[in-house]
Amino acid sequence: MEFETRAIHVGQEPEAQTGAVVVPIFQTSTYAQPDVGVHKGHEYSRTSNPTRDALQTCIASLEGGRHGFAFSSGMGAIGSLMTLFEAGDRVLCSDDVYGGTFRLFDKIFKNLGLVFDYVDMTDLDAVAAKLEAGPRLVWVESPTNPMLKICDISAIARLCHDRGALLGVDNTFMSPFFQRPLELGADIVMHSATKYLGGHSDVVGGILVVADDGLAERIAFAQNSFGAIPGPMDSWLLLRGLKTLALRMERHQSNATAVARHLAAHPRVREVIYPGLENHPGHALQKEQGHGFGGMISLRLDADLEGTKTFCRATQLFFLAESLGGVESLLEHPAIMTHASVPPETRQALGITDNFVRLSVGIESREDLLADLDQALDQMAAS
Repeated sequence: MEFETRAIHVGQEPEAQTGAVVVPIFQTSTYAQPDVGVHKGHEYSRTSNPTRDALQTCIASLEGGRHGFAFSSGMGAIGSLMTLFEAGDRVLCSDDVYGGTFRLFDKIFKNLGLVFDYVDMTDLDAVAAKLEAGPRLVWVESPTNPMLKICDISAIARLCHDRGALLGVDNTFMSPFFQRPLELGADIVMHSATKYLGGHSDVVGGILVVADDGLAERIAFAQNSFGAIPGPMDSWLLLRGLKTLALRMERHQSNATAVARHLAAHPRVREVIYPGLENHPGHALQKEQGHGFGGMISLRLDADLEGTKTFCRATQLFFLAESLGGVESLLEHPAIMTHASVPPETRQALGITDNFVRLSVGIESREDLLADLDQALDQMAAS
């Protein structure tokens, strides 16, 4: 079956008792057992729930994996994964990484004895040099958040496996519709399902997908033991979001392409960073390893901090809010909002400056989105 068909049908057969074509919300914490130690497939909803099982089966299929695991948030997914490692183990991470991931690594797991190194994953020689320290896990974002750097996932996978390291890829920005890291050699794929998978800004969730049975067994143990799982209603909302993922991603991308090209020609915008533009340094690589460029854009405005704040306040359709990937357009100021936990000197080195803004382009009319950005840029210039 093709992607669009699997998103609607895999794990979602009509319910046996009534024939309901939509997976029911099994809003239960436990299950009656017919005899002592004998159950009908489920014992306790932290361990398994039929609604969550359907979600996990579907997303595993979409990512080209064998095992899917759903969590209460993206941070819950990463945090549960990190429990597979022990004090003294090393993790090598993208230097340009989501601020919440950096905070989790730097403020929580570093204190528990894990050792974290950071490197520009677009520099394969630098990655190879860092791998000499023997990390157990390499954690990659591609595109990165928020600089939208494109990393060669296949090449990094080969380097990792030559040195006995696992490769995990945060695929949130691309979704499995545009990129499938397991097919490129990654061992683990992660999503903040809050974003494109859910797609409607009404649910928080996280996903891990793997192909290896042994690794899946370890993650299942961590999921059950740590307990950062989504409830049945959240699982149902995420499953509903997957049904329209392909349609939404096509529209996100077409709108983002139009917005990026429009802003690239605007005199009040110094720089547009979007992998779908031919001048993006990772454009050719993303065409090779993916199936599209996504709906995320970063901008550097021709303004100081106050002018940039004026722009952020002035948009009417681009809501000023953290998060991304919903049907509505959003914008945020990474230095003050999503990446505030990253040290100022690191932000400056990465290019997360005071005039830097991140856009999540929604599925509204592109003409309305362009008009909204134009009027906000006009207000910025007048401030």
